[in-house]
Amino acid sequence: MAGPSETPSPLDLVQDVTALAGGGPPDAGALDDLLRRGLDWLERVAPYELATIFVLDGARLRVRAARGPLAARVKGHALALERYPSLREAMQTRRARVFREEDHRDGDGDPFHGVLELPPGHACLVAPLWAGEQTYGVLTLDRTVCEAYAPSTVSLVEVYAQLLAIAIQSAGHTAALERLHRQDHVHAKLLEAELAGDAEGLETSKSPSMRRLLALARPVAHSDSPVLLRGETGTGKERLARALHRWSPRAEHPFVTLHCMAVPHTALEAELLGHAVGAADRPGRLLLANGGTLLLDSVEELPLPLQGKLLRVLETGAFEAVGGERSTRVDVRLLAATTVDLEQQVAAGRFRADLYFRLAAFPLELPPLRERREDLALLCQALLAEFGRRTGKHGRFVTPEGLERLAGYEWPGNVRELANLLERACILSPGPALGPEVLDVAGRRRRPGGPAAVPESATLAEVQRAHIERTLAVAGGRIYGRGGAAERLGLKPSTLQSKMAKLGLVRPR
Repeated sequence: MAGPSETPSPLDLVQDVTALAGGGPPDAGALDDLLRRGLDWLERVAPYELATIFVLDGARLRVRAARGPLAARVKGHALALERYPSLREAMQTRRARVFREEDHRDGDGDPFHGVLELPPGHACLVAPLWAGEQTYGVLTLDRTVCEAYAPSTVSLVEVYAQLLAIAIQSAGHTAALERLHRQDHVHAKLLEAELAGDAEGLETSKSPSMRRLLALARPVAHSDSPVLLRGETGTGKERLARALHRWSPRAEHPFVTLHCMAVPHTALEAELLGHAVGAADRPGRLLLANGGTLLLDSVEELPLPLQGKLLRVLETGAFEAVGGERSTRVDVRLLAATTVDLEQQVAAGRFRADLYFRLAAFPLELPPLRERREDLALLCQALLAEFGRRTGKHGRFVTPEGLERLAGYEWPGNVRELANLLERACILSPGPALGPEVLDVAGRRRRPGGPAAVPESATLAEVQRAHIERTLAVAGGRIYGRGGAAERLGLKPSTLQSKMAKLGLVRPR
């Protein structure tokens, strides 16, 4: 910046105002401060007794900032734009204009007519504030001397006014982004609260096994230690993970999930670490979860090289995106979920022992539904309430006879299977009461994890469905990777997924 006794060049002016406007002020107070400082700087280019920034407010111009000996007298001043055609012309042509004595007749061109006693013919300059396609108002300079501003000064002020307009535009964009961010944050919290509801009976469970789990989960939620969530498919591992996040000091920060089984092995690294190559540059789940919690569901699906990179994140908080050379640091609390025995995976060489011991420092085992039948009534109530929120079909309930039928089932699919069964019952039932006639557990009384028997008269599609179900059960629900269902069936994972979709099989998680 030029010193007080120097005449700044246009480049000095651009650099200084750009620095003032850089990044966009975060709030209205910061913008007002920027504008006042900008007007103070402008005095070295164009002396004045009054410098004013008028901003458009509907069909009026109102004072946003003013500096100089006369500034206190114009505070709160506003004028109707229709009464000042010369000001409208300056804004429409986007050119600065010097006003002379003849321009001030009848007050046109003089924004302070009747407010300030300035001598006829006093120096007056108006420069429009515009950026892009938007005009934001005008910058005015007034002196008590009857000496017009030089053309070179007018040109500098015109440029300076554009730069101040960029600052105003930047502030508007920042404010809009802040509003969107706050709205997104509130929306995300509402969705998270809905997803993390008590549908698994975490806090209201009557089951001793769930109460023991809760007694362990509450204290560890307040730490940053990794947690390994174990349990059969459908027991509610993701719900517990969300509860751990909700109970933690990170609750106001993101909760991000990566379902490793749902992503091809070749794409997992980019999904987790992000991509830093050309137009495909995008953040990974680690960066999205910065400050919050990351859940890796089906963590056993991570390839061994990526397991090593995850271990580095746990130990140092640093990683490199795919195709990147610069390390990025994050502050993320890691939760991992699995349905398989990771110790067996370690013994088979499919999972790193050092990563396993790091994750398993604090394991939490979710009990299967068949071991917490006392929670069936509570779970039905919560799941039906959740179904009502999604569909608008409120007031559904399971009759005592219906609960008795549900209690006699082994629930190999656990809470997820119960939720699917209740949703089907809500569709079939003509009224709010869900009795045994719509709670179809007949034929579901199979050994946990085993598919239903296929009758001799089954169609080809039914035989294929049963065979895929059996293979998925043997593979522990995994589609990808060594020993996964796709490999066992001799199919590409994408082909298997396409067949599952056609047969109405939901991809296991």
